[in-house]
Amino acid sequence: MNTASLLSVSTMLGTYPKTQPLKDGTLASSLVRLDFADVDTAQKAFKDVVRHEKYDVAELAIVTFLQAFEAGKPYVMLPFVMNGGFHHKSLVVRDGATFTARELAGRRVAMRAYTQTTPTWVRGILTDDYGVQLADVQWLSQEEAHVADYAEPAWVSRLASTASLEAMLRAGEVDAIIAGGGLSGEPGIRALIPTPAEAAAAWHARTHAVPINHVVTVKRSLAESRPDAVREIYRLLCEARERALAGKPPGGVDLQPKGFAELAPALELAIRYAFEQRLITRRYTLEELYGPVLDILA
Repeated sequence: MNTASLLSVSTMLGTYPKTQPLKDGTLASSLVRLDFADVDTAQKAFKDVVRHEKYDVAELAIVTFLQAFEAGKPYVMLPFVMNGGFHHKSLVVRDGATFTARELAGRRVAMRAYTQTTPTWVRGILTDDYGVQLADVQWLSQEEAHVADYAEPAWVSRLASTASLEAMLRAGEVDAIIAGGGLSGEPGIRALIPTPAEAAAAWHARTHAVPINHVVTVKRSLAESRPDAVREIYRLLCEARERALAGKPPGGVDLQPKGFAELAPALELAIRYAFEQRLITRRYTLEELYGPVLDILA
């Protein structure tokens, strides 16, 4: 292969089984060369994307992407989910807590960032299914938004503590935390929503949505100037995904869907949640978020 003729595309994706063939070169293209940033954990480079527009192709959390899109950043979305998961288990309390998910009014609920995608899904579920009014809860955030100049709603306060969310919960400094992972597994804390796996299954059966977390985005200029390259990048992502799934038994809900129809229920819900939670100021259409990608992959 004559690599000199390849279109070089600066790329930031996390390291997963389905990106490994792209990163190690075992899956290559005769049209594009993905020049990967030295990044294994994508969220560590989100600010480089949304503040400095550093990459042509970038993995972003869906809420980060929505906020970047609203801020006029030059990215559009591919219909490709890098990861996702159900979050009924992500709202965590101490074992001795006597309140229910419907009784969060006045409670202190801490999270890494108000603009983080996992808390967005959790708050949406609490509002839709448990009648929680956002303004009635004391939402506590450790970090600012990745997108500069975003102003948090009045119901959000910044935490001064640098302790971990779990440590603050165990110490009684907060009533609940939203944590998508990273917990110790030690006894003494539990999910607030009872039987979270069953609750998530019922939610999915009703909404037909998967709580998507990270998606893949491309610069609009690349999509407009080189639609063939964007089509090839999507093909590579899909083939790498299939390689990662090879040999695994089918079944269960696909937590990493691809394709316009497959993503639509989750995206519509994520947009509504983001709007209702004042993460964005209007409900964008899927056509706006995909832009020229719709025609490229039609």
